[in-house]
Amino acid sequence: MYGGDEVSAIVVDMGSSTVKAGYAGEDTPKAVFPSAVGWIMKDQLSAGGNDGGDVEMKEAKGVARKGGRKKAGGDKNSVEEEEDDDRVGKKGTAGGLAVNHDSAKTKHFYVDDLSYRRDGVEITSPFDENGHVQDWDVVEAIWEHTLRTRLVVQSDEHPILLGEPVNASRETREKMVELLFEKHNPPAVFLAKNPVLTSFASGRATSLIVDCGAGGTTVTAVHDGYALRNAVTRSPLGGDALTDVVLSYLEKTKRTQVRPRFEFTKTQKGADSFDISVVKGLGGTSVGYRLYKQREIAADLKETVCRMSDKAFHSGDMENVPSVAYELPDGNVVEVGAERFKIPEILFNPDLVKELGLPSDKTPTWRDPNDPNQPLKGLPQIILDTISKCDVDARKDLFGGVVVAGGGSLFASLRERLESELHDAAPTNVRVKVTASQNTVERKFTTWIGGSILASLGSFQQMWLSKQEYEEHGAGLIHKRCP
Repeated sequence: MYGGDEVSAIVVDMGSSTVKAGYAGEDTPKAVFPSAVGWIMKDQLSAGGNDGGDVEMKEAKGVARKGGRKKAGGDKNSVEEEEDDDRVGKKGTAGGLAVNHDSAKTKHFYVDDLSYRRDGVEITSPFDENGHVQDWDVVEAIWEHTLRTRLVVQSDEHPILLGEPVNASRETREKMVELLFEKHNPPAVFLAKNPVLTSFASGRATSLIVDCGAGGTTVTAVHDGYALRNAVTRSPLGGDALTDVVLSYLEKTKRTQVRPRFEFTKTQKGADSFDISVVKGLGGTSVGYRLYKQREIAADLKETVCRMSDKAFHSGDMENVPSVAYELPDGNVVEVGAERFKIPEILFNPDLVKELGLPSDKTPTWRDPNDPNQPLKGLPQIILDTISKCDVDARKDLFGGVVVAGGGSLFASLRERLESELHDAAPTNVRVKVTASQNTVERKFTTWIGGSILASLGSFQQMWLSKQEYEEHGAGLIHKRCP
């Protein structure tokens, strides 16, 4: 049992869009950076003279890695990881999840360093489309960058609390614990479910958490501080899905080319005019990196222009809506009319995407994750389905404790609209209450804030999984200590 609370714990929330990390007890995370990571093979890096690498991962089976050291001549994000021969083969991989069996391959990872274009760099994410961890090398690179470069801490001095998806598998949880203890050697570790942390941040022990993230929307019932695993519903509709719709709408419907900022230069010609010059020699840019930078522009348009309608969207009611002008980085101005209401409405009515005038090959065909033969349901119906999976006695409390969080929920009027739709669908004797922080920062970082609150409580200190317990009982103890 770990009972030391003399040093602040580190709280890390690795989301599908951004990684948030900081000290327990603080209001906001110290470090926030994209969870998307660039990578390139080492032989390409050497052949092309491409410097400025972030993390070099030597993929060797059964090799536990030691703390990184700075590369001579590298930038502030350059970390080289080296093998520790003393620890080869001491610990196996949990649940058969090996980092990589091919020791001949070596990758360089660019974490929090994608603003600079590099030839041959591809973009990857630690998560798959269902929110499960798919690439442990990327996870290791993110943790290394978080602790060594952004927080600059001695990881063996601070316990670490990690937020995890509610549907994380047993093998994934054991692998996380093993990597943390074997690589970073913290005195203690705790894994907390994201919806539970969100519920704590809102000051509730029982609530229905609607987490609108980049990779999708997850609705989870939390009862007395525990996530109900049988009452979890996930939808692929999230911030990234709407961003892709915006990008397709601009390029296919509006016939407007979305050019990433690295493809041109702007020279001021007059008071309000610029000359645009195309940058040559960009043939080495990967398709994935170009798309990543295009999505950044589309996401900014979505966040700046789009808003939720006060009632169900009907094209006839929006014919006279004034358009809003948005200037792209290259100076082209796009007029966005009723679509600024129609695109967010897709969260409530996914079939509305068919009315955006997109070509058939660019029109998403979202299906129900639980029944691929059925179309995807809107957010209010997903919430009702989740509540119906719970015990009858708990449903009243869940209707009155709906909490909306996540960066994908920041559309204006979304909370009011959701409360109105749930009120119409709820039983007559049930009070419906939807809460969402009015502070943008708080709503985006709700999960991390909940972890910060939890890890700073004095009564929580006895719940940590200590290093000694891990060495005695193995990573499997995490399921008992952190249910």
